[in-house]
Amino acid sequence: MIGVFHPGTSIVHRTPALAKLGVLAVLVTAVALLGTLAWLAAASVVVVLLFVLARVPARLALRQIVPIVWVLAFAVPVQVVFGGWEAAATMAVRLLIAVALAALYTLTTPVTQTLDAMQTLLRPFARWVDADRVGLALALTIRCVPLLADLVREVVEARRARGSEGSLLALAVPVIVRALRTAEHLGEALTARGFDD
Repeated sequence: MIGVFHPGTSIVHRTPALAKLGVLAVLVTAVALLGTLAWLAAASVVVVLLFVLARVPARLALRQIVPIVWVLAFAVPVQVVFGGWEAAATMAVRLLIAVALAALYTLTTPVTQTLDAMQTLLRPFARWVDADRVGLALALTIRCVPLLADLVREVVEARRARGSEGSLLALAVPVIVRALRTAEHLGEALTARGFDD
């Protein structure tokens, strides 16, 4: 399940995981605070340039990002009704940028580097915090963003192959069921490795 890492020698790949986590946190926070579509458009250009700098194949990048469009296809109309088109567009672009940044991190950083980075960051707090568990939780959280997008994509493709059309509920139920099954399997794997105490 874990491991969408795409090997490479770009400067993004060579940047230490701790530095990338810091940049990821700063960029996602900045995107959350940006209030205008003009600033978000500029942020989108920065994200595209980061993917180019990382030399991530376009097809691989799109496979990580495009599935979230299916979520937005249902969320944006609701936001338009309750908040207007500008609020809906702002929400959609923010979400796309956040997912893209998380995908870029996972594509250019092995999970082991994330764990090592968290151990380094939390070493001064070892008396109160288990750095291994925090690192694992962070790695799983970041990995689950594209994983959930993959689940949505697979359900949509399966429905399309059967020629099924339906409501949001007809899409959401199988996605939720599959996400819960995946979480259960992950829990069993962690328990088998002694992470249940």
